Amino acid sequence: MKDILNVFHIEAQNLGAAVGGSRWLDCTNEQIVSKSPTDNSVIASVAAADLTAYNTIITESKEAFKSWRMTPAPQRGEVVKAIGEALRKHKKDLGELVSLEMGKIRAEGEGEVQEMIDIADFAVGLSRQLYGSTMHSERPYHRMYDQYHPLGIVGVISAFNFPVAVWSWNALIAAVCGNVVLWKPSSKTPLTAIAVQHICDEVLKSFDLKGIFNLIIGSGKNIGESLINDHNIPLVSATGSTKMGQHVATKVAARLGKSILELGGNNGIILDQDANLDLAIPGIVFGAVGTAGQRCTSTRRLLVHKSQIDDIISKLSHAYKQVNIGDPLKGALLGPLIDEAAVRDYENAIAKAKAASGVEIIFGGNALKQPGNFVEPTIIRVDDKSYEMLQIETFAPILYVMSYEDIEDAISQHNDVPQGLSSSIFTNNVVNAETFLSHMGSDCGIANVNIGTSGAEIGGAFGGEKETGGGREAGSDAWKAYMRRQTNTINWGKTLPLAQGIQFDLGSSS
Repeated sequence: MKDILNVFHIEAQNLGAAVGGSRWLDCTNEQIVSKSPTDNSVIASVAAADLTAYNTIITESKEAFKSWRMTPAPQRGEVVKAIGEALRKHKKDLGELVSLEMGKIRAEGEGEVQEMIDIADFAVGLSRQLYGSTMHSERPYHRMYDQYHPLGIVGVISAFNFPVAVWSWNALIAAVCGNVVLWKPSSKTPLTAIAVQHICDEVLKSFDLKGIFNLIIGSGKNIGESLINDHNIPLVSATGSTKMGQHVATKVAARLGKSILELGGNNGIILDQDANLDLAIPGIVFGAVGTAGQRCTSTRRLLVHKSQIDDIISKLSHAYKQVNIGDPLKGALLGPLIDEAAVRDYENAIAKAKAASGVEIIFGGNALKQPGNFVEPTIIRVDDKSYEMLQIETFAPILYVMSYEDIEDAISQHNDVPQGLSSSIFTNNVVNAETFLSHMGSDCGIANVNIGTSGAEIGGAFGGEKETGGGREAGSDAWKAYMRRQTNTINWGKTLPLAQGIQFDLGSSS
């Protein structure tokens, strides 16, 4: 454990706030303790930042923005390129730290760092493609176009389940757009954030830069509230629960700021009658069990045709028996939940299932009596479609399986939840696939065919609808959210014609 902490110069003192590329600020407030979910042992503790540190970072970030915004975008891309190369160098070590602190298996920990590398590559290309549009003016000798300008300080609030990747989706795109970034990570995973900050600091110093990527570690009550209420931060990107997102959206909107919200997911898969089960079964199992069900895109509901439900449940149960549970750094497929509170949420969901009619636990359903926060992957058959837990996102490896009559019934059930992040259909029927992707199909921000609900590529815009918040991050044209749009009209003639043919004659100016 000490070896991996030493790689990133993590010490158990005064690491609560950093002005990127400049220095770590002295923080002598209460300690935030990071525990390994594998055995609940203390990894390290860091000092929480106070408002003095927060105000220092805001002041210096504003100053850094003045020069960074005027740096040509391709040059900003060179800085992000160097960060990507540094992440490549540290992929194994940072992935291991993610696994140690968050609990996802080693392959997923390294995969999360690979997402950061991929988004860095994407952002570098984007730095030469921040396009505006040219429009034809209705007035003679006029030219119209639109362009995009950086916003200023972008606040990023990330969650424990993707402790580093989600930061990169926001920060690296925001940076090539000309913004500076202030990151508040989850208090459950501060060490991974500190490691990333050290990587960024080295890069910024090599370019003689400071104040571009900044870190603030502290409680939501103090630091989080300061950030979302701060008029100096025009955009806040927040990842977390729907309840948290509602609070962030309300506070940011009250000051007419902008927000990007990536909130709860209650993701469903429709298994069509003629689906290729060699694709579907592994996709379902990874979606439901991967990251111990703690992805916002984790599969929580499975809709199976009524003629096949018994057979599919049998096949899934067989597959679940192959899932070994244990230390995520020692070859397990299923690691722990993040903390004891998450285990209690799992147990509460199991207790509700046991007490409900029309609901049957088919596989699993137990918290393991061993050190750490381990639970069994669980399959629950639900014949009562009004079962209340179908509407709730439980951050745990629980899969609810239901039957449907036809594709219209499957889509209706699928959409009948308040969340709308990720969705999938496994089918070889092109009509059903296109129906699922059509206006009458999935109401989610992500809809896949013959791919599970989790494991999105960074090239597409990531986000969802309804209680998922409507935000978009990462690829496609998600970059526009980090900029302000400006329409420009230039009159290069010798007269002043007005739009819409309006006449306003003041006579001679002499």
